[in-house]
Amino acid sequence: MKKTGFIAIVGRPNAGKSTLLNALLGEKVAIVSKKPQTTRTKITGILTKGDNQFVFLDTPGMHKPKTRLGRHMIKSINSAIAGVDAVILVADASYPPGDIEKNFIESFKKSGMPMILALNKTDNTSFAGVAKTVNEYASLADYFAVVPICAIKNEGCDILLEEAEKLLYEGDWIFSEDELTDQPERKIASEIIREKLLRLLDNEIPHGCAVVIEEFKDEGKMLRIRAEIFCERASHKRIIIGKGGEMLKKIGSYAREDMEAFFGTKVFLDLWVKVKENWRESDFIINDFGINDEED
Repeated sequence: MKKTGFIAIVGRPNAGKSTLLNALLGEKVAIVSKKPQTTRTKITGILTKGDNQFVFLDTPGMHKPKTRLGRHMIKSINSAIAGVDAVILVADASYPPGDIEKNFIESFKKSGMPMILALNKTDNTSFAGVAKTVNEYASLADYFAVVPICAIKNEGCDILLEEAEKLLYEGDWIFSEDELTDQPERKIASEIIREKLLRLLDNEIPHGCAVVIEEFKDEGKMLRIRAEIFCERASHKRIIIGKGGEMLKKIGSYAREDMEAFFGTKVFLDLWVKVKENWRESDFIINDFGINDEED
């Protein structure tokens, strides 16, 4: 009998939600960075295992928005949570629950939605520290399960998946057996480039960047991709390009490697950098860049 279920992955910025999604799928579909607020929109990851199909929704980290872009990110969280069957709350095993975690927990308690607590980054604390955090969370709610994990090392993720399997319901699959994500190929390409910006540039610059794929052409033995990187200041543009174009070459080289691994073919990547001042405060530009919530 086939089973399926939609499960949202939620938590504060930099809790490890995207790392967990990639670990559960065994493939990289969500970009990962040590910088917070990496994910801007919800990302669907599909895992079909035996008769079970898990549909995971990775969401942006819950935070107090400071820009219109930030408000779009919060809407994306609310949209993802609205139609799911269960949630996985990802929290740092080293710290007690904060206001963000408490607000999530209260919201899910009111809705009666099954909640799995995934205490991540267990490699950063001791067994006693994890036990202390478990006790602090235990006083707040009755969870469907509490699972300590280290997503970056893929430790405990198999146990988490076993618990999530218990929340699936009998029914036809929504996606085909070989689908990994519902993200368009253009979106995947743009996110791979943005991940390299996050990895290679100083803190503020990549958060003020957007990547738009202007051309995505399958030429048989090669994908030809032209992408425009938009930043907010001319000074940022100079940094992204780098002396003699070295930084842009490095961004392109790393991005092309990931694209070729994901798409399984050679990639010709052409990158351009443009300035669009204060784009994060413009609903029109945010929508034009495709960084919006489809339920708006």
